[in-house]
Formats: sequence, C-alpha cells, structure tokens
Amino acid sequence: MTEYPVSAFFLFLRHRLTSLYAPFVLAASCTVAFAQGPSPTAADTVKRGEYLARAGDCIACHTKPGDKLFSGGRPMPTPFGTLYSPNITPDNETGIGQWSADEFYSMMHTGRSRDGALLYPAMPFGAYTKVTRADSDAIFAYLKSVPPVRQPNRPHELRFPYNNRQLLIGWRTLYFHEGEYQPDPTRSVEWNRGAYLVDGLGHCSMCHTAINALGGSSESTAFEGGLIPMQDWYAPSLTSNKEAGLGDWTISDIADLLQKGVSRRGAVYGPMAEVVYDSLQYLSDDDVRAMAVYLKSLPQHGGATSGSNGNVSREERGLLFTLGGKIYQAQCASCHGKSGEGKLPDFPPLANNQSIQMTSAVNPIRMVLNGGYAPGTARNPMPYGMPPFAQSLTDDEVAAVVTYIRTAWGNRGAPVSAKEANALRSAALY
Repeated sequence: MTEYPVSAFFLFLRHRLTSLYAPFVLAASCTVAFAQGPSPTAADTVKRGEYLARAGDCIACHTKPGDKLFSGGRPMPTPFGTLYSPNITPDNETGIGQWSADEFYSMMHTGRSRDGALLYPAMPFGAYTKVTRADSDAIFAYLKSVPPVRQPNRPHELRFPYNNRQLLIGWRTLYFHEGEYQPDPTRSVEWNRGAYLVDGLGHCSMCHTAINALGGSSESTAFEGGLIPMQDWYAPSLTSNKEAGLGDWTISDIADLLQKGVSRRGAVYGPMAEVVYDSLQYLSDDDVRAMAVYLKSLPQHGGATSGSNGNVSREERGLLFTLGGKIYQAQCASCHGKSGEGKLPDFPPLANNQSIQMTSAVNPIRMVLNGGYAPGTARNPMPYGMPPFAQSLTDDEVAAVVTYIRTAWGNRGAPVSAKEANALRSAALY
C-alpha cells in the first residue's frame, strides 16, 4: 500500500491535486454494521468492500487523474521530495495480485507492508488499524475484483534522511496505537458507528488535528483544527463551538454538509470538497447521520477561539475596512447580501459565520483569491460557485475585503494585511 515520507502530514498531500476526473460510481446502498448476520456471498462481500473503499477515500491517493482505477502513480510533491502512490490493482507483478487477505489485514492493522517494511505514516494506518477484520477482508475482495493494471510503481524520490525507514520506529512509538475499534458500551449504536467511520476509515482527524514538529499529533488536541501543510488551507476545529465547531449545528445540517457539500450553515471548499466528491456523497443516509451524531458530540478541550488583533494598526484597519466595504458592495453583495445575510441554499451567509472569524485567515483569503466551488454531488448536482479574484484584485484590495467580511456585521475576526494576502497568492495558482 501507500508508502510516504516520515511526517504524518504527508497524508494531506492526497488532496493536493484538484480532482479532474469523473467519479467512479460505486454502490452506496448498503450500511455496514458491526453485528454478524448470515454468511454473505462473494458478490455481497465485493459490493460491501466497494462501499467501504469509498468510505476510506482510496481513490484520492491511488488513482491518478485521467488514469485507470487504483493504478497508482499519482505524484505528490513535498519539501522532502516527490512521492508516487502505488498500484493497488490485482496485477500479479505490479499490484497486489499475489497478496493474501491476511497480508492485507496485517498491513492495515500494523502499518507494515507485505515484506514487513514499515510504512510511512502518510498511509493512515493509525486510523485504519481500527478497521475490523471483516471490513478489511471486504475491501481486499473488492480490490481483487477490479481490472488489473500492469503499471510498475515509481520509486519515491526522497532526500536523505527521510528515505531511511528506521526513523519510523521512534515515530511509531510516540504516535501509533495499534488495535481495532472497540465500541463504547455507554454510547448508542449510532454513535459508535459514527466513531468507527470518523476515526477509522474516514481518518478525519488527520486533517483536523494540528501536526507538531515531529510530524505527529496529540490525542489531547484531536479535531481542534490546524493548518494543512503544503496546501495552505486551514482545517477548522470540529469540537463544540471552537472556531467553526459543530456544537450548535443540527444533525441535519452536519449530515447535509458531509453528503451534499452544502447546508444551511455553509459549504465545503478546497480539500474538503474533494473528500465529499470522492467519498462522502456515496455513503448511506444512516452512515452519514451516524458520523454527524459523533462529530456533534466531540468535546471542546481548549477555550473558544476568536480573532486576534493581528499586525495591523488601528489606522490601517480603518482604511482597510472602508476600502473593503466598497469592494464588497461592488463584487460580493449581489450573492452574499448587503449585510452578509447570504441567499440560502446557494450562497452561504458571511455575517456571524464562524469559519470567517477564525484566528487563521487563510481560508477566506484563499476563497477570495481562488474562488470557491462546492463539489457537484448527487444531491447537489448543479452547485453554485464563487469566481476567483486573484487576477482582478491587488494584495491591498484582497486584504481590504477580507478584513471587511471578518469584522463587519458584528463579526469578531481580526483584520488581515496585504503581506498575508501576497503570501497566499502563489498558492492560489495551484
């Protein structure tokens, strides 16, 4: 399976490239339960594995845009070199055709390849270790059923010392906890199902938890948000009401955001749009609701987060606010409303929008520069988008309009500077 560099955050690079290919339509009609029922037929197992492969978003890493399903070879540039995802089709020579179900489960469960080599933690084995043996076997059966593709794996081009797998021993000691998911008997079946999907196959905390200098993350800060390295997008906290937390969201609004890509409270853009497009839109209503129930229950460990004063003087803030108001009325009000009230369900409100007011201004700056495009999903097949303004607004103007939407209408975000806008301008081109 995937073998990436020593830092766990390289998982985030799977979202680096915008999906350019049409979705492979996978079955999403079955809901996987923990309880054992009648022995499934081979066809049932493959169908179930297909569904679970969607839940694990395997396509995102293992299918190069425009190439054959799961044939690997997707380049992922990193500060440590370029990675290439492996072929996981059932080709006997270049894929996993000679693997056994035992070997596949061992890889998912222990983070070791078929030959015993330690996998780099960008392969989310820290989450996949929670997957049950039955579900692992179903995914393996599905992968064995797809057309084999003869495509040799391209070696990673990593610089020393990141190509030394022995360094992973220390990382695993600190951050890897092996073991299948154990249901919490004090919680409902629905909550446990959601926890299994979010913490296991969904590996959601890999983006929504801050990464430390060693490339690991602390369980004590799980889901409290963090900057996604190499992408210049910020994955907000999902805990309670911190940042863009879900504490006061309804279950229906959370489920809509996950499955449709839009809800009454907002829409997904950037890396999360690809997750919804490739994975979450195909999950059953019951599974998406279970995820929403679990996510809404996440506790807030730290204090509420709000904008700081930043590095902008009071005089500069006033000038930015005035200029930003003019730009907003000319460019934004027709969709988002004169007072930031939005026009649901297509244009989210900006007034009292938690994601606009986070300490990190990366996302609203990127939205103004890049534009915003929610994913086209089965339940939102014709999404509305926001055009990019990188070519028509200067750094000062971007800073002005972002400062305006972060501080107008009672919003309590901090102003941003032209320097911050300029730092993200190059990122907007990729």
